[in-house]
Amino acid sequence: MLNKIPNWLKNRYALSMLAFIIWVAFIDQNNILIQYSYHSDLNVLKGEKEYFEKAIEKTSKELYDLTENPATLEKFARENYFMKKQNEEVFVFTNK
Repeated sequence: MLNKIPNWLKNRYALSMLAFIIWVAFIDQNNILIQYSYHSDLNVLKGEKEYFEKAIEKTSKELYDLTENPATLEKFARENYFMKKQNEEVFVFTNK
């Protein structure tokens, strides 16, 4: 019966190496599946980082325009806070 077993399975070093690889790949707390999950989460977070960096850049540009250009500040106040000049009527149209 021992003659039917391949020689590499009889080698204790090969068996210990195989057990170590199985342990690291599937049983350990940092196994392959968890590493794949971390990698996919990292890709999602990198995408979110790009989005927020673009949003910060856009907001910084708008802030600069609002602080340096009085016409832009007036336009912003009129559109967002419905401010008006004296003796002026404001009509607000909403889409349903």
